[in-house]
Amino acid sequence: MSKPLNISNPLGSPKLQQPLLSKEAFFPVLGEKLMVADPDSVRSLVSLMDMEAVLGGAASHFGGPAALAEINSALYAYAYKNGDDWKNHFNLINDAGHCENGLYALKALYNFAGLEIEDLKKFRSIESPLTGHGEVHVFKEGVQLSNGPLGSSVAQAQGLSLGDKINKTDRVTVLTLSDGGAMEGEAREALASIPGMASKGDLNPFVLIISDNNTKLSHRIDEDSFSMKPTFDSLETLGWNVFKDIDGHDLNTVAEQIEAGVLAAKKDPTKPVALHFKTIKGYGFKKAMESNSGGHGFPIKSPSDLRSMIEEIHQGSSAIPEVINTWLKNLEDRPKKESGSTPIVKKEKIQVGVANALIDLKKEGFPLVSVSSDLYGSTGLGAFRKEFPESSYDVGIAESNMVSVAAGLSKTGHIPLVDTFAQFGVTKGALPIVMANLSEGPVLAFFSHTGFQDAADGASHQALTYFSKVSSIPNTDVVSLSCSTEAYDIVTEVVKKFKTDIEAGKTPNSTVFFLGRENFPQYYVEGGYKLSEEKVLIDGGGESKALILTTGSLVPQALEAAEKYKDKVTVVSKTHINGNFNSNFKELLEKSKGNLIVAEDHQKISGFGAFALMKITEQFGVKTIKSFKHLGVKGNFGRSAYSATELYKQNGIDADAILESI
Repeated sequence: MSKPLNISNPLGSPKLQQPLLSKEAFFPVLGEKLMVADPDSVRSLVSLMDMEAVLGGAASHFGGPAALAEINSALYAYAYKNGDDWKNHFNLINDAGHCENGLYALKALYNFAGLEIEDLKKFRSIESPLTGHGEVHVFKEGVQLSNGPLGSSVAQAQGLSLGDKINKTDRVTVLTLSDGGAMEGEAREALASIPGMASKGDLNPFVLIISDNNTKLSHRIDEDSFSMKPTFDSLETLGWNVFKDIDGHDLNTVAEQIEAGVLAAKKDPTKPVALHFKTIKGYGFKKAMESNSGGHGFPIKSPSDLRSMIEEIHQGSSAIPEVINTWLKNLEDRPKKESGSTPIVKKEKIQVGVANALIDLKKEGFPLVSVSSDLYGSTGLGAFRKEFPESSYDVGIAESNMVSVAAGLSKTGHIPLVDTFAQFGVTKGALPIVMANLSEGPVLAFFSHTGFQDAADGASHQALTYFSKVSSIPNTDVVSLSCSTEAYDIVTEVVKKFKTDIEAGKTPNSTVFFLGRENFPQYYVEGGYKLSEEKVLIDGGGESKALILTTGSLVPQALEAAEKYKDKVTVVSKTHINGNFNSNFKELLEKSKGNLIVAEDHQKISGFGAFALMKITEQFGVKTIKSFKHLGVKGNFGRSAYSATELYKQNGIDADAILESI
């Protein structure tokens, strides 16, 4: 075997002998008690971090990190007993990215990589490396593998173990996986492959920690989808050494089982260990524990309600540590932000238009069936599913399976609706869309949180290649929605055409609808929307200095730029991204002296600007465009921020950048 390249490990180390807020846990083989990060203090720090993010305008997570507090406290204390040398003994990998804030809190208690309590206050902000999910590209000292899309870290952790085996190190890989993450296809593949490779002596010791609380984002897993018990029961057959049904909230039991699991894996690396912990999502706060989602998102909206939550976590006010109480008091004393003025046109999510259209169409008799993979509460399909539960199915957290199931359903005379976040839909769903179209089983996909719209969750959730991933798939129409009125009109048009095509003996195209996350005006100009027509939002006429062409969530930025500009410009929104331009567009461009500006929240490479340039020159000739300026993302990943506007500005695609380009 060739000598590997020398890659330095930038991960930091704990700087304290024991965590700032701690309690004892007994590790029986060591025969001693170790000081571990106090799980209740970790939960309280998470709630304070989340409150800061909420006040900044971002969403956040509580339930998952609360469920893992005892497990992480024991695991990291056991690893950190090795001091600065810990990373030569362990790979500590977290696949449950929505629980990363719990690790930030824990590491701050250890002063890990210089992280302090004060740093936690900027969680999810654009200034902080503490992104919504763990991201190596902004916090390499604190995150070994990036996470976010569930299941994505499992095989990467397997690769670390393989590399350590090749390099003849003694390192143990410990991977934390949620029960929802275990539903993903790539996770299931790795859960079979890891024991298979280990049995051949190809892997270093491997320990899998499962947090099983039967809860995903939208509901209880067994009620909304199906029980995961058969999956976990099968691990033993696959070759795992399974430690079953461990109480994930008894700290000493957790410490004992983690120690035993690591030692068992080291004793026999050919048999990886699975520690199956039974946890409660939202543990420590009754309101979260009893909610359908286990408090997946942060369950408190105002600092005035936060003290009672933290008192409940600590079983009384007297037990709240001073550092937590000081931060809490600061939040309570902070003046409230004044609400802005009421807009002339009501703002609402584009999802409202999607839901209303689908509900009305179903009532008219269209055979619509929803096949979801957990995120319907965020994508717009939730209202439809509530109205028509008999036509709604959930395959679990499994986007590839969702699209392929829908393709088969399409072949039986139903109109299938699939939904998820754009980043997951265009990656995990891309090949299934290809195969759906090859099988002539078209689907209607609703992929939300496009571009930087999922600002707070960070780069792993930000779809910056959403057009390029699907626009060139044959027999696929790509639709970018900018407001709820447009959504209602276009969804209605597409569904009706789907039915008409089937009745005429034709195979409809698949249609991928893209939509943002934030609230947008219900409409920008009065009048209906048609898929084949661009929407003229501002007509500068013969005095127009340039034509600003945009789409989807960036429409408000283009309109703001036009309002700030001293002269006249034309602003046009295009809905059908990979469709032809209406003949009227040529006249608008000519009146704007052929000066074309394209603005999008997508990578410049293979994005909307590239499609627009190709279509315009093909349809109207190269000479139609006299000058061309393209504003898009310049080949970089995103990061967390409280709002998409902050990221638009950072990436040079906001209103000011568009204004400067005119």
